[in-house]
Formats: sequence, structure tokens, C-alpha cells
Amino acid sequence: MTLEPGSADIIQLAWARHLGFDDADFAAAAGARLTRADDSRRSVDFVRLFGSSALVGPQWALDAAAGIPDEELAQHVTLLTITRPHGGHGLGAAALFFADELPLLQPAEELTVSHGNPEAVELEGRCPPDDVNEVRLSGLPHRFTIMRDDGGPVPVACGAYAEWEGILADLGVLVDPDWRRRGLGSLAASIAAHEALASGLTLQWRSDVSNKGSLAIARSLGFAAGGILTSVRLG
Repeated sequence: MTLEPGSADIIQLAWARHLGFDDADFAAAAGARLTRADDSRRSVDFVRLFGSSALVGPQWALDAAAGIPDEELAQHVTLLTITRPHGGHGLGAAALFFADELPLLQPAEELTVSHGNPEAVELEGRCPPDDVNEVRLSGLPHRFTIMRDDGGPVPVACGAYAEWEGILADLGVLVDPDWRRRGLGSLAASIAAHEALASGLTLQWRSDVSNKGSLAIARSLGFAAGGILTSVRLG
């Protein structure tokens, strides 16, 4: 699906606030790279959004990146190289997808959906640590966990979101490995997405560029590609 006219501007506004820029900075930059020095920051973050870009980090990182084209800076290995003397490591590159409307998925049977925290925590315990760390359910307070009967009610998939700047719903989905490839991830994501849309939010999906399953869910649901976020942690 394509975004409505003006949605890209709204998304850039949310990211400008999230990164500490003024509201109009993306529009004023007219395609040039925005930069903001923050010597207390413990990460370096580079984002490309609809043809514009922004880099936030300590001044030494901004200086090191000054002559590097956006296409290269978006590669995780580039940020690792320029930050290695300062302990740069981890985080990686995430594809960014957005939507301002989505088709509603209809389940084939009646579902039980929990809004509680214990069910989401139990689901995390059933999943590989790398998946748990990428989805970060603990940072997504609006949770919708699909429960199934497996000798008792068990959490099998969770779609969740956090509200960014009153504009974006930053989505995440986690599925028990034993219940994958059954459409439960797409269904959980659809439930969370439509709850967020009903609250007047624009949808954001972040997926590690190597996570084929997450990328496939975003595309199958109808999200539109909007950019990339590349980050490293310092120290």
C-alpha cells in the first residue's frame, strides 16, 4: 500500500522530535543531512527517511562521518568502523516501514487475546534471546497476546506498540518458535496495528535488515518502505 499525501512529513516530524531536532528541520534541510552533536550520548544513530537523513551522536562521530555519503553511512559496518576507537558495537541496521491504513485480517476461528504483562513475559521466556532483544516487548506497553489451548492457556504470539511523540505507533511482534509459520505473527501484528490506527496513530515497523521473517510480515500486511535506521552503542 502507499502512504497518504502528507504522511511522510508527519513521519519526519515524529523522527525530528525523537532525535532532538526542531519540528521543521527535515523540511528545511531540503535533502541535506541533518546533524546534532550530543557528547553525552551513548550511541550514534543515523536515519534515512524518504530521501532525507539525520545523524546524531558525539561531535567526534559527526566529524568522522562528514565526508561519507549517506549510502555508505547507512551500512552498519561503516558506523562500526568510525566508532571502533570509542568502543562502538552492536545494535545494527533496521529497515523502516510505515502505514496509515491496513487491511484487517480476519482470524479463521475465535481468538482469546490478553492485554496483560505476565502473558507477554511468559512468551518472551519461550523465544530465543536474539528475537526478544530485537522486538523489545518490555518497551512496548500496548500488548495484544494471542492465547491458545495447549493443555491450558499459553501465549503463542504478541503484537505490541509504543507511542512516539503522539504521532507514531512503533510496532513489534514476537511469536513462539513452536507456533511459527501459521500466520499468527501477521495476525498479532494486525490486531496491534488496528488498535493503534483507531487511536489516530501512524504505524511504524522496524526490522533488522537480516530478519527475513519480520520483513516478510511487514510487506504482507501492506507496509510501505520508508528508510533505514543504523545505530551503534558506545563504550
